[in-house]
Amino acid sequence: MATSWVNSAERVGADLHLELSGPGGRRAALIRALREAVRSGRLAPGTRLPPYRSLAADLGVARNTVADAYAELVAEGWLTARQGSGTRVAERTQPLRHIARVPRKAPPRARGPRHDLRQGTPDASAFPRAAWLASYRRALQQAPNEVFGPGAPAGRIELREALTEYLARARGVRTEPGRIVICSGFAHALRLLFGAGVLRGPLAVEAYGLGFHRELLATTGVRTVPLPLDDHGARVDRLARERAVLLTPAHQFPTGGPLHPERRAAVVDWARARGGVVVEDDYDGEFRYDRKPVGALQGLDPERVIFIGSVSKSLSPAVRLGWMVLPGQYVDGVLAAKGDREAWASVLDQLSLADFLACGSYDRHVRRMRQRYRSRRDRLVEALAAHAPHVGVTGVAAGLHAVLSLPPGTEPSTVKAAAWQGIALDGLAGFRHPETDMAARDGLVVGYATPSEHAYGAALEALCGVLPPG
Repeated sequence: MATSWVNSAERVGADLHLELSGPGGRRAALIRALREAVRSGRLAPGTRLPPYRSLAADLGVARNTVADAYAELVAEGWLTARQGSGTRVAERTQPLRHIARVPRKAPPRARGPRHDLRQGTPDASAFPRAAWLASYRRALQQAPNEVFGPGAPAGRIELREALTEYLARARGVRTEPGRIVICSGFAHALRLLFGAGVLRGPLAVEAYGLGFHRELLATTGVRTVPLPLDDHGARVDRLARERAVLLTPAHQFPTGGPLHPERRAAVVDWARARGGVVVEDDYDGEFRYDRKPVGALQGLDPERVIFIGSVSKSLSPAVRLGWMVLPGQYVDGVLAAKGDREAWASVLDQLSLADFLACGSYDRHVRRMRQRYRSRRDRLVEALAAHAPHVGVTGVAAGLHAVLSLPPGTEPSTVKAAAWQGIALDGLAGFRHPETDMAARDGLVVGYATPSEHAYGAALEALCGVLPPG
């Protein structure tokens, strides 16, 4: 049996798979194969077939063989041939083969919530398409040929150099390109650090945080030990035998507030004394509204802090780019965990982000979004003051979400009522570490970045309508 894929540069349409087999020679086999392709629907009415010469070359047959096969199928009504239009599958009102067909149904569209107030996602409509496209084009035009080969596990030097400058200027990070490793986001960084044994547990974490991260760590065999929280952030004085601690020092997630300066110094002293390490999640460090941004904890001791950031909040989680700023002792282990080739982060996206940073577009976008999110934060606070003054709101000095304090025992019913009204949001209980002895709070975690501008007002009105009465 001879099988050929037709992929001629001269033909119009998709690749054509033909099986030339059976008695009667190549001409008869080609006629049978074309008839079957039309009969089965693989060649739809109106599809243009390859020119004689192209199909003959692809199949390894004589040009006259193809010409004769086409002529016979035209005479039989399977094909049509017109000057200037080429040879095409004939149009028919009924299928040639009467077989039971399963009717095609459009896949059902996932119906999202009417109002999306979930935390963790920026306004997708605000993605800077024109500026990103300009950076992508420049990066593509200027890229050396070796960019189109396998990528190095550390990531493109252009991006690591741009990040070195940006993180020093905007976040107070002290590093050099050789200590930065590109990843696809914070979860990927955790997998590299703990899944490959670069760091080992137990790992101290904040009593409130993302359950997804705890579950990810659990799958790598890492036990997490919760640290209580108060108005000054994580109680780092409770650190005991752990050798690593994961913190969100710029803006505790999700309760809000920075880690107090004395505790920042204390946790670095703990890491030095224990030979341990602090893993710093800088998930939204650029978005601070009421005073100067809190610099990175990493700046206090680059040899005892692993700084992790990404563009998932500032640009979009769809870009899938993040970075680890590593103490020297961990660089080789992380690179070994990634492997010899970059298998996660697109090299072209890395080059685009490098240009986006270098030309100032990233700074301009962040400043613009900071103003937009601050306005949304203010509108949320004003709406609550007007319609639900008994509901406290905290964690609003920074970030993309706020925490609404609810009367004891009302969180489950409020979350349920919101769902009934098509409002997607998170209850505070879902972020609480199951092993913490910290007193539970009733509250809602409300993301004010996710809705588009035109939908935000209606979302606030719906939210106020489901809050428990005072």
